[in-house]
Amino acid sequence: MAGVLDTVNQRTQMAGENRLELLLFSLQGKQRYGINVFKVQEVIQCPPLTQVPHSHPVVKGVSNMRDKTITIIDLAKAIGQPSNDDMSDAYVIITEYNRRTQGFLVHAVERIINMKWADIQPPPKGTGNNYMTAVTKVDDNLVEIIDVEKVMAEVMEVNNEVADDIAERRKNREEAYLPILVVDDSSVARNQIKRTLDQLNIGSYLAKDGRQALEMLKGWADEGKGIDTVISMIISDVEMPEMDGYTLTTSIRSDERLKNAYIVLHTSLSGVFNNALVEKVGANKFIAKFDPNELAEVVLGYLEPSNNE
Repeated sequence: MAGVLDTVNQRTQMAGENRLELLLFSLQGKQRYGINVFKVQEVIQCPPLTQVPHSHPVVKGVSNMRDKTITIIDLAKAIGQPSNDDMSDAYVIITEYNRRTQGFLVHAVERIINMKWADIQPPPKGTGNNYMTAVTKVDDNLVEIIDVEKVMAEVMEVNNEVADDIAERRKNREEAYLPILVVDDSSVARNQIKRTLDQLNIGSYLAKDGRQALEMLKGWADEGKGIDTVISMIISDVEMPEMDGYTLTTSIRSDERLKNAYIVLHTSLSGVFNNALVEKVGANKFIAKFDPNELAEVVLGYLEPSNNE
């Protein structure tokens, strides 16, 4: 795998083009898995690891790389499979998720493939795999895309509480705001956002992907409801099966009935985004996952601009 990610920085130009590149890998057995290349910093042979007392059972240890102490997670064990105990020929995929850098221990890394987001589908019902967020096919074989945010929420300590001063600021305001449409394929991410909004006393509608969200929006419009009379804003993930956040945003902007909706892209692809790209895809704002205080500030900053002057 040496050099497989040498051009990863050039790959960011795909953002906003409704395409992605998946790094294919395996854990135990023949099943293939995929991870978005945007989230991958590098792939290395498993380095010597230092054990951490009292760490989570799926943490294999830590490694010092480039002046950083990086936690190495046994991805197979994290999703309920047998642990990868033979690390002599194992690989570590170094990733950035939700503002954290960590490594995922895997058995083998295969190759990078270029795909359309439309080819990424929700997992089949009744699979029994609670850690699968999407699937696709490569060479007629099923590739599973793991809900890494669920893994991270279980392994790493994640703060879901809005700071008291922000919550109190909202409680001291009398305005009742319309619900916010939350769009994310990860149930963990949806619930994290919902909990933040609950603490601000703001309701929410939940959609599991862009297609479902667009159907909800068009349904309200077909009923003759102005979008600004139903929801106050939209908070959407970027990476979603069937219809990603880019396509959702473009579809909203191209519909006269919906085009004025305020759209925030809320994604773990923090290394890819900048203001120019946000403008390119038609969103109003971008924030990296997941910080409840930053999310709350963005929401209140839009709904209560006079309170921030």
